[in-house]
Amino acid sequence: MSTYFKNLKESFEIIGFSFTKTLYICNMILNKDIAKKTAELLLQIKAIKLSPNTPFTWASGWKSPIYCDNRITLSYPAVRVFLKEEIAKIVEQQHGKPDVIAGVATGAIAIGILVAQELGVPFIYVRPEPKKHGRKNQIEGYLESGQNVVVIEDLISTGKSSLNAVEALQEAGAVVKGMVAIFSYGFDIANENFKEKNVTLTTLSNYTNLLEQASDSNYISENEINTLQEWRSDPSLWKQ
Repeated sequence: MSTYFKNLKESFEIIGFSFTKTLYICNMILNKDIAKKTAELLLQIKAIKLSPNTPFTWASGWKSPIYCDNRITLSYPAVRVFLKEEIAKIVEQQHGKPDVIAGVATGAIAIGILVAQELGVPFIYVRPEPKKHGRKNQIEGYLESGQNVVVIEDLISTGKSSLNAVEALQEAGAVVKGMVAIFSYGFDIANENFKEKNVTLTTLSNYTNLLEQASDSNYISENEINTLQEWRSDPSLWKQ
């Protein structure tokens, strides 16, 4: 058992979880417990908020009954250690030990650093676009052409910004083995985008497991779950 579960002085307590070596993979579950435990933790610390009756408005203009900000996990030592260890396991099991871990700026820089530290490999991060000044870098850190890279993300929606980072790495000569993220909404458009770019995406949890966990823990009512499922079926037109 990891040391942080033994430390009763942690600012956040993880309850009732036993480690296994199997993992959750996007669109396929090898261990549902990990997917649901991740969802439980994100709900408990309010990294994910569900508000079916008072929807959020995303930057895209979409109305949404869910809002996810995984940067909040960094404020909870036990949670961030859980995430880094589980993501590192996925990286090694799915892709082998990479030469470099790359975080997608800005949300995945911190978790990417933690995963790289766990694996004992170098870390770089990728900006949405090159800087306008200085060396005009899009990729920050040292990367050699031909190195194997696994990309870390905090959240997948449509996948466009994540795949933009993959493209930048490939243009720099990196061999991108795949991407690992904390959470995905599981939109069809994201699946299509990753398939089109031939990039393997693995996540700790997703929207389906989130709803199951929210229901199991009585976090929301059955009617609210129906609303959340309705949004998931057509998010761009929901409440428009």
